[in-house]
Amino acid sequence: MTQISSGTRSGGRLVVDVLKANGVDAVFQVPGESFTPILDALHDERDGIRLITCRHEAAAANMAEAYGKLTGRPGICVVTRSPGASHASVGVNIAFQDSTPMILLVGQVARAVLGREAFQELDVASMFGWTAKWAVQAETADALPDILGRAFSVACSGRPGPVVIALPVDVLTAQTAGVAGGPGEVVQPAPSAADLTRLRELLGEARRPLMIVGGGGWTQAACEGMVRFAEANGLPTCVTFRRQDRFDNSHPNYAGDLAYAPDPALAARVEAADLILAVGTRLGDVTTRAYTAIEAPRPRQTLIHVYPDPDELGRILTPELAINSSVPNFAAALDALEPLDHSAWAGWLAEARADYAATLKPVPCPGGLDMNEVVRVVRERLPADAIITNDAGNFAQWLQRYYPFRRFPTQIGPCNGAMGYAVPAGLAAKVVEPERPVVTFVGDGGFLMTGSELATAMQFGLAPVILVINNGMFGTIRYHQEREFPGRVSGTELRNPDFAKYAESFGAFAATVRRTADFAPAFEEALACGRAAVLDLHLDPDAISPRTTLSAMREKAGA
Repeated sequence: MTQISSGTRSGGRLVVDVLKANGVDAVFQVPGESFTPILDALHDERDGIRLITCRHEAAAANMAEAYGKLTGRPGICVVTRSPGASHASVGVNIAFQDSTPMILLVGQVARAVLGREAFQELDVASMFGWTAKWAVQAETADALPDILGRAFSVACSGRPGPVVIALPVDVLTAQTAGVAGGPGEVVQPAPSAADLTRLRELLGEARRPLMIVGGGGWTQAACEGMVRFAEANGLPTCVTFRRQDRFDNSHPNYAGDLAYAPDPALAARVEAADLILAVGTRLGDVTTRAYTAIEAPRPRQTLIHVYPDPDELGRILTPELAINSSVPNFAAALDALEPLDHSAWAGWLAEARADYAATLKPVPCPGGLDMNEVVRVVRERLPADAIITNDAGNFAQWLQRYYPFRRFPTQIGPCNGAMGYAVPAGLAAKVVEPERPVVTFVGDGGFLMTGSELATAMQFGLAPVILVINNGMFGTIRYHQEREFPGRVSGTELRNPDFAKYAESFGAFAATVRRTADFAPAFEEALACGRAAVLDLHLDPDAISPRTTLSAMREKAGA
């Protein structure tokens, strides 16, 4: 450990002291010489702060983002200067679009050479100002407690999101008498009594109400509160893209998810609704079908919009009632409301649930491996608290359609559609919840983007089960390609290695599965092996989605 004079400490030591004061128990990083004082200080805290060394900064940032999703506390990622920060930027963008608390600490060049295009110099405000809640550079060691304390507050207050802090190396080596202080204060808005009175009035006037829940900042208690409210008032409830764990999918009031390519019946129900209660969601272009199902600026439906960021309310959609509130505070306040007589829309609720139930009937899957059966085995084998991480890709549609999420937080996926997310997220889930089953769904394209983090898994004893859906192509892009240019395959084919041998080279358990009958025993062995496991699932390329096949698409196009 670096020796420092009595009553002072290095800036790097002070950074770690602030992390401790804010309850940080894990840091994800790829080391750089620009922040060795932080690494040195973490050496003394190894019993309380787990330092996870990753093989790529994008993976480290994704792990920190997934940690934020799972805990509701900022995931901490530390990277070096412009190359490391550039790699980590994808995780910052995920945190921003997914409303996840996260803090990225970036080692910076010394202050004396700033502004001179120094080696690996980074302008953090210019690079991250558009995709972070706050991007700032620490100019003195004495300022570190205030900056870092505010970072925790900003990341968690209102709409959660990422904060990026540049730390010049000479600030980290400088001696300071500064002290860490207490944890950053988190401020969350709550609904007023007038808000709740008006909400009940508008809901009582409706005949076809629909609740849409999504966004970040949820808790298990908030999820349970929203279920109670929906049940007491007979509200059909749907969720936004990759937010299925916000509402128990097995509950009679659950009506499905408004993801890409939603169930046509649910999409029509959104348009037919006469009132929409949107809770926690921005109501972005995916949820609103590019603002056609819910029109901007003035929706056809009576819109009640509940959101923690006042700047978002009315920015695109003009609500009849805007409620500035965090989801936990809103859900807690609803318990005091007298339930409405919902007999007028009892049939509407029954139809919504029946439409959702109809989507659960599997469509035949071509080839030797049936993805419907894969998800059925996973569904029946795992407990309700199992954590599922998934990557971007068409393969995820089977998971989203046929796996019932029953508790929060159990669905960890990138709402911004980033590939290479699921494997790091699965490792982060095992850092946070080592005793809970963690299953990762990832395509063959996404797996090779961050599959090298199997080394991280083996080094730190992290044991997710990774299901690689291997169809030899970038499936989502191929789907669009075949729809728009049928039969003209260009740039979407993949030549893959033997994924089982690849995984075994790291020391992981691995198996190749080509037939449906072989999946269940391989999955059982993977769950029981006690280390990271990879199952290479060979899916017929014709099985492009749960609703259609490539051959059917070509036939329809006349190709």
